[in-house]
Amino acid sequence: MRTPITVGITGGSGSGKTFFLQGLSSRLSTLQICLISQDHYYKPRDQQPIDENGVKNFDLPQSIDRDAFLHDLMLLKAGQDIHRKEYVFNNPDVEPKLLTFRAAPVIVVEGLFVQYFPEIEKELDLRLFIEAKDHVKLGRRIKRDQIERGYDLDDVLYRYQHHVMPVFEALIEPLKHKADLVVPNNSRIDRALDVVTTFLLRATEPSRFGNQS
Repeated sequence: MRTPITVGITGGSGSGKTFFLQGLSSRLSTLQICLISQDHYYKPRDQQPIDENGVKNFDLPQSIDRDAFLHDLMLLKAGQDIHRKEYVFNNPDVEPKLLTFRAAPVIVVEGLFVQYFPEIEKELDLRLFIEAKDHVKLGRRIKRDQIERGYDLDDVLYRYQHHVMPVFEALIEPLKHKADLVVPNNSRIDRALDVVTTFLLRATEPSRFGNQS
């Protein structure tokens, strides 16, 4: 069996990880790439850590069901499709879907802690760190949390100041120095996407696997 190339994409909240993921998806067919986000592996809300003011903190490593995330990644690497219920952060305006992730020659995993968890990090063949200026990340975070997660502005700003930035500075930003490629994403990332796409296509071309079937 051909061993898939596994790519890990991390960076601060609002840096553009999902946007980069979508760019890769538009350049490769669904038969070539499987995209899986750590966002679908949050623990239930009643198991989320709570800060000193009683606010649930989704930006800590403890927020993620890392065992389930690793389990599904290993199934994909073994060539098995997986099914996962969409995580909607209890947004009443969004009906959760049952998502299907199909095994492919390229597996891309995205999230805050994909390179932080050692058991996930060791499964990665390529590590990408997406970075952006703080004000750009904050603007993106406000837009996403208000639209997708139903948070009001005061809630978004509170979480950014007390949850997002402390965790980024302590746990996420240091990962940049271990990344294979750091991608600035303050405006356009077309060239970076082209470079990564070219690498993945070459790495997964049939000649790489010799006469294996």
